Amino acid sequence: MSNLLSRKIAPSPMPAEISVVDLIDGYFTAYNSARLREICHLLSREVMQEGVTVGLSLSGAMTPAGFGVSVLAPLMRNGFVDWIISTGANLYHDLHYGLGLELYASNPFVDDVKLRQEGRIRIYDIVFGYDVLLETDAFIREILKAEPFQKRMSTAEFHYLLGKYVHEVEKQLGIKNSSLLATAYECGVPIYTSSPGDSSIGMNVAAIALEGSQLVLDPSLDVNETAAIAYSARETGTPGVEGKSAALIIGGGSPKNFLLQTQPQLHEVLGLEERGHDYFIQVTDARPDTGGLSGATPSEAVSWGKVDPDELPSTIVCYTDSTIALPIMTAYVVNQCAPRPLKRLYDRRDTMMAKLRADYEAAKANPAHLLSTPIPVVEPVERELVATYPCGTPIRNGHRKG
Repeated sequence: MSNLLSRKIAPSPMPAEISVVDLIDGYFTAYNSARLREICHLLSREVMQEGVTVGLSLSGAMTPAGFGVSVLAPLMRNGFVDWIISTGANLYHDLHYGLGLELYASNPFVDDVKLRQEGRIRIYDIVFGYDVLLETDAFIREILKAEPFQKRMSTAEFHYLLGKYVHEVEKQLGIKNSSLLATAYECGVPIYTSSPGDSSIGMNVAAIALEGSQLVLDPSLDVNETAAIAYSARETGTPGVEGKSAALIIGGGSPKNFLLQTQPQLHEVLGLEERGHDYFIQVTDARPDTGGLSGATPSEAVSWGKVDPDELPSTIVCYTDSTIALPIMTAYVVNQCAPRPLKRLYDRRDTMMAKLRADYEAAKANPAHLLSTPIPVVEPVERELVATYPCGTPIRNGHRKG
């Protein structure tokens, strides 16, 4: 019998009471339920173990639904997520919970014109007051005036400082369950944003720039720091324990690419030997055949050097709604795995960057570092400016050129 026929389906009636582990192990038998079961098994048996550095990319409107507090914060506190790349929108809406502002479950069929007249905002079936945005904006702009923000920094440092202030607000308000940003601050989990201008946080950063703020979010720092994290994942500091890197991708988009591009940054650009991420786990609703990065498969990522080709069996994609899969995955892992010691990668950024920089300089001194023949650089020739009509047609000798 082919070894592909490896699991007999032996259905049994659903009991009145059942644990999440028994539900997944016994009843997630085929299609995307089986892929979700495989993800839970891979996470609990291999990924959430000693020596594996877990990077999480987060897209889609997850925090408005409360998952920053209910799901992602527990994963960080248990040491199951070591660093994060998120859309700015997820971090902005996470702030609402840290500031004690209220969001409500509604339905997706309400009258949006009426909501607008009432000063309410809708994210599909989540509704909240327009003042939630205004109060969050006011909080952001006020704290960004503080001295620690008046410099060039990576988004990891920016979000660490932001989380520090939110953590203090939560204590003052007596908020029991911390937000994503406050928890990341407490646990030393660095959070990056691949497109910092593409959110209300970035909009407020831009606003205070008009007032003379010296805050600059430097994407080059982010690219190098995330590459340094992936590079340092190979060394655990524990004899006999091999270091591995896991990419846990919720949704797709820019955060997915920013997580995966750490490997090409190391071998393609910096010339450092790398083998790609060891684990690739994604929950998405994007199709692969449209060519978009959100639906790109692990095997395609192998061609870019983003995933170790020897580890393709350790890559799983489940095509389903992230709001269904993420709580199930978290419940399974928290039940099955002992908490891991916090890596506190934020605190180790300088050390990891120093190693990356030293090895890059050493690689440049090696003649083998040059991977290809550079394309000759040709200086552009200055061209004479030509007057044109408004439609763009050149004017020659005062007459339209036919």
